[in-house]
Amino acid sequence: MILALTVGLLIGTGAWMVLQREMVRAIFGLTLISHGVNLLLLTTGVPAWRQEPLTDGADIRQVADALPQAFVLTAIVISMASSILMLALAVIGRDDDQTVPPETGEDH
Repeated sequence: MILALTVGLLIGTGAWMVLQREMVRAIFGLTLISHGVNLLLLTTGVPAWRQEPLTDGADIRQVADALPQAFVLTAIVISMASSILMLALAVIGRDDDQTVPPETGEDH
């Protein structure tokens, strides 16, 4: 129950932050959503606490599934790279909100 509430809180807070006007808040919101989805993948992949897969006495039916763990590890790396790229673009594009379009010399 606590994991479900944590996932809901992370995704809900992230969605609220994405809807804000500031770019940095939107980036942090996407990061929170990705953390919530990663936690959701881990909780669905491990229905109960299971044994480690590398021990000799582990039964094949009782070992943890490594596929959700691999998905989450890949998602963490992609999320980190995406967040760094978006933050760099937010720094470069600072003060780019213009109310009047720039003069281009073209006739409409």
